[in-house]
Order: sequence, then C-alpha cells, then structure tokens
Amino acid sequence: MLRTAREDDLTSMLEWRNQTTNREVSNHQGVITPEEHARWWSAVRDDPEREVLVLEIDNSPCGVVAFFNVRSDGVRRRGSWGFYLDHDGLAENGAALVAWQVVMREALAHAFGALGLDVLEAEVLEHNAAVRSTNRRFGFVEGEVERREVDGSPRSVVPVVLTAEDHAARTARRS
Repeated sequence: MLRTAREDDLTSMLEWRNQTTNREVSNHQGVITPEEHARWWSAVRDDPEREVLVLEIDNSPCGVVAFFNVRSDGVRRRGSWGFYLDHDGLAENGAALVAWQVVMREALAHAFGALGLDVLEAEVLEHNAAVRSTNRRFGFVEGEVERREVDGSPRSVVPVVLTAEDHAARTARRS
C-alpha cells in the first residue's frame, strides 16, 4: 500500500536513501545529511508538482515513491518518478523481490489512477540492470542512452517512458 509521507517518516526515509545499494543507483550518490534531507522535505511537501509516498507491506514502511514534475503540457498530463526501498531490511527478511513487484504495481496504479497521468517518465543509470529489466517487464520503453555527469563522474543514463494506454493494455492482458 502507498500512503502520503509524513514528518515521522523522515528518519527512515533518510536512512533508506543513504543505504549503499540505493546511493549506487542514484543521480546523487553521496551521503545525504540530515540538513540536506530537511531542506528537500521543506521544498517538496507543499509543491503541487510533487508527491512523496511511503510504501507499506503488512503495515510496515519499507520504501519511498516520489513523483515530480507532475503537470500538463497542454495536450497530456505528464510526470516523472523514482523510488527506493529499505534494501537492507528487506534483504534481511527475504522480502526484497516481493517489495520490488509491489512498489512497481502500486506506483503505476497511482500514477495512472490518482495522479491521472497520461505519460510517466524516469531515468535509470545504464549499469542498473535490475531496474532496467523490471521496467521492461512493466512495459516501460527505453530511449537513447545519454552521457552526463553524475556527482562529477561521466555516466550513461537511460530515459524510460510508459504511457497510460500501454499500461492499461498490459494490465488488461494480465487480467
């Protein structure tokens, strides 16, 4: 289940985001300080183009889904997203794979349901084979690899996109 992030989630959110597994596949790969995290939260919590949600499985918080740049381009409603999980905790109890599947299903349902998006976009570092594979299984289409600096180092970034139409057709086929 996804729910709106709250102030009392901030400590866990920062801890999860700073796990090595999450930093290695993020655009910002350094450790985020509590002060940086507080500034980020201050900026996003009231931003109408952003929404931060917490993933709960069996009533236990275990991940974060962030939607951003949610807006209409005059023709379609678009948004971008990213997520991270409590990899250390989930790996410890053998629930990481289940959590990945749940976060993908829940986040896509939210994007094309509650947020009313027509197009959902994201970026994945090229070396992040696990997320790229999962994205393809859920219907995302990869764009051309782009080279850019990530934390001062050149990296290959893959843009991905999923439309509401493609998501609906894929969901209907699975039913």
